[in-house]
Amino acid sequence: MLDKRNFYINGQWCSPEKINDFDVVDPSTENVIGVVSLGDIADTNSAVRAAKDAFEDWSISPKQQRVDLIKKILEIYQERTEDIAKAISLEMGAPIDMAKTQQVGSGEWNIKGMLHALMNFEFDQPLGKHAPEDRIFYEPMGVCGLITPWNWPMNQMTLKVMPALAAGCTMVLKPSEIAPLSGMILAEIMHDAGTPAGVFNLVNGDGAGVGAQLSTHSDIDMISFTGSTRAGAEISKNSASTYKR
Repeated sequence: MLDKRNFYINGQWCSPEKINDFDVVDPSTENVIGVVSLGDIADTNSAVRAAKDAFEDWSISPKQQRVDLIKKILEIYQERTEDIAKAISLEMGAPIDMAKTQQVGSGEWNIKGMLHALMNFEFDQPLGKHAPEDRIFYEPMGVCGLITPWNWPMNQMTLKVMPALAAGCTMVLKPSEIAPLSGMILAEIMHDAGTPAGVFNLVNGDGAGVGAQLSTHSDIDMISFTGSTRAGAEISKNSASTYKR
């Protein structure tokens, strides 16, 4: 059985503040295949603090540094296709061929797409012909809370993580507690690619715990959520009190 209790915070794997085990079940066999931890407020605070501290430098990092990092992430992602496919098949039940081609493939497509977009985007642009002296500067939002679903895990994680990374944001990712294994592989990929400490953080948990903590946290500037209407409505209400985007 896989022991995946640790979280990825500030560039390293660390133990949860409290023991709160959660079984990962293979839906095709209903066998328990692993165990993760559900984080609490102390874990969430540590991850958000790391992201906030890292934002100062990452937000002003040169575009080429971000391009080079995403290129390296893509390279390692491609090397770990088999690992990702097996994890997704185990955690959410996709047939292995579908996991390889569509689940893993969608993540690769997203990384490539964001790399192309970043390479062709300028963060400093003229306002227009009507105002030749004026310019627009595109700036990162800040610390992002990213909450993803179980059914297309790598697709949704890469759709959220890569744009945040390219924009100069830092982040805390909460994968679905039902399908957390692929998210932990993504954390390994981010680490091995040389992502600066604190730029990317991962805390496993459920919606009522880490999800609510992220959506109410005063140091989270933006929430990106994919999931049920009920959970989305709750996150919208939670985020409104701290004026999140």
